[in-house]
Amino acid sequence: MISGLANQAGPIARSFKASSIGRVTGAYFSSRANVNSSPKQKKPAGSNKEVKLGPAKLPKVIDETAKMQRITNSIMDKKETLGFVPTMGALHMGHLKLVERAKKENDRVIMSIFVNPTQFGPNEDFNKYPRQLEKDVQMLAGMGVDYVFAPSSPAQIYSKYDRSVVSTPCTDLLDEGKCRPGHLSGVATVVLKLFNIVRPTKAYFGQKDALQCVVVRRLAEDFFLPTKVVVCDTIREKDGLAMSSRNVYMNPEERKASGRIYMALSKGKKVFDAVKGKKGATVPAANIRDAVIAELKLEPRFHTIQYVSIGCPHTMSELETVKGEEGAIVSLALKMGNVRLIDNFVL
Repeated sequence: MISGLANQAGPIARSFKASSIGRVTGAYFSSRANVNSSPKQKKPAGSNKEVKLGPAKLPKVIDETAKMQRITNSIMDKKETLGFVPTMGALHMGHLKLVERAKKENDRVIMSIFVNPTQFGPNEDFNKYPRQLEKDVQMLAGMGVDYVFAPSSPAQIYSKYDRSVVSTPCTDLLDEGKCRPGHLSGVATVVLKLFNIVRPTKAYFGQKDALQCVVVRRLAEDFFLPTKVVVCDTIREKDGLAMSSRNVYMNPEERKASGRIYMALSKGKKVFDAVKGKKGATVPAANIRDAVIAELKLEPRFHTIQYVSIGCPHTMSELETVKGEEGAIVSLALKMGNVRLIDNFVL
């Protein structure tokens, strides 16, 4: 089940050629809405001339935990701040926006690319999850990422003996936790391990995985970790679909239909907006939920609506009434064909 990860890193790092980076990176950026096809050139103070940049710099790929620890120890010895972007690879613009934020706020940036087996259930997509390390590293050219930590195998992260795990009993009882038993524990466990390996000043996550963000924030607080967890806005396609590595699973018809998810969440937001910011004003959570579900049911390809949750913005615990001055998170999960999609709005 984990053999597909054996060659994620190592020789790949040595095979990249700087001459190919501009071509690959430029093609990626030009395909996205509202993104320039090339990065802006920086100008020195008092000059109107553009600075000519050299070949886009590639991050160094590190595939051994011990080596990664030595590097991060060196960064700490120099008292440099370190931004960390943990991913499972198959990068998209959402990941790159996290990198941009991390680079802006830190001296050094590390990204991890690791398809973590413990957060997948027995009937989920671990084996077919997209693995494209070479392409991912090329996409990071010139982005300011210093290192990509891509463990050569799960053995770099998990012991072959009985291993310790992080339990997530409260969030396991929420809708997403019930739909994916063991998933949140797997996420919390691997994040704790990665935090201990990398020891970042700040770690960056996307709001799209709202419950994961709640779990990671709780993890950092409960274990008194020095890392600050930074949650960034969801990056969306032109039709509002949240960017996700799993979007590649959809066929053209499914991809077209998926835009209704954004429309449905917008309907829920409209119900809340009537009381937003008003002291003492409330709206029944059921009204928001019903508006979302009604819109989703207009798309017949959504054959299973697993849940629509109206949760506390801090804990995701289910609300009966939403206060206009406090807001909520409306989140959902559904299935279309063989694809499971999740999304959320912060109200």
